[in-house]
Amino acid sequence: MKVVVVGDAGLDVVARHEGPIVHGGDSRSRVRLASGGAGANTAAWLAASGVDTTLIARIGDDAGGRLVRAELESSGVSCAFAVDEVAPTCCVVVLVDGSGQRSMLPDRGANARFSPADVSPAALAGAGHLHLSGYVLLDPSSRPAGLAALAAAKEAGLTTSVDPQAAALITDAQAFLADVRGTDLLMPNTAELLALTGSADPAAAKALLDVVGAVVVTSGLDGATWVSAEGAVSVPAEEAECVDSTGAGDAFDAGVLAAWLAGESTVDALRAGVRLGARAVTKVGAQP
Repeated sequence: MKVVVVGDAGLDVVARHEGPIVHGGDSRSRVRLASGGAGANTAAWLAASGVDTTLIARIGDDAGGRLVRAELESSGVSCAFAVDEVAPTCCVVVLVDGSGQRSMLPDRGANARFSPADVSPAALAGAGHLHLSGYVLLDPSSRPAGLAALAAAKEAGLTTSVDPQAAALITDAQAFLADVRGTDLLMPNTAELLALTGSADPAAAKALLDVVGAVVVTSGLDGATWVSAEGAVSVPAEEAECVDSTGAGDAFDAGVLAAWLAGESTVDALRAGVRLGARAVTKVGAQP
C-alpha cells in the first residue's frame, strides 16, 4: 500500500555534548549535519520498512533543500516537494546530552509557508493512507495545508493518522481535536495525551474515541498502548542504549503504520513500532 506523509522536511544540526553547556563560553561537542523533520523522518523509516512512501513538504530553493531531497530519494522516498523561492529550508539545532536526551531549537523556514496548494492531488493518487505530522496543524501559518491534506484524504477514501508531535504547542486542545476529528489513528506520547485530556495515563485516551477511531500512546520506557472501542492492549518497551532520542517517536509511527496497514494485529503493530523506536535511539540522527 502506498502511504503519503505530510509534514516537515529539513536539516538537523546535531551537537552531542557530555557536560553542561557553558553560558557565554565554549562547550566541546561532536557535531554532524543530518536530514530531519518529523514528516521526513517517518517517511524515511516507512521506506526502510519496505513501504511505498511519498512525502509532501515544502523546502527552500537552496543547498539544504537539495541535500534533503537527495538523501530522502536515495532512501527510497518519493518527494512531492514545493520549492519556496523566499524562505530557506527548515533547520533545527538539536542539542543531545550525555544521556541521549535532546533539546531542539527549530526554525521551520519554508515549512511555515506550507500551503493548501502544496498538497498535490497527483501525490495522493494511488495511495491508501495519509499520515500527518502535527507540527503542520500546530503552526497557524501552515494549519490550512494540514486541514486541506486531511480533507483531500477523506474525499479520496484514504485512512488517516496524525501524530500531535509537540505537547508544548497544544495551547487549545479542543481546537486541535476539532482539526483531527474523524482521523482513524491519533498517535500521541504521554505528554501530548496530557495536553489533550488532562491526564498522562493511557487509559485517558478512551475520552478521545468520540473524536478519532483509535489512539496509540507511546510511554517511553513503559512501552506503548493501543486504545480503541474494543479495549486497550499494551506492549513493553525494548531495551536499547540511548545515544540520541531524536526522531524515536517518528520511527515508532512508521513501525506501527507499516504493520497495521499490512493487516497485522494491534499487538504486532505496537511491537513493530517499539522495535523501530528502539533502533532509532541507538544512533545519531533521526533517520535510518
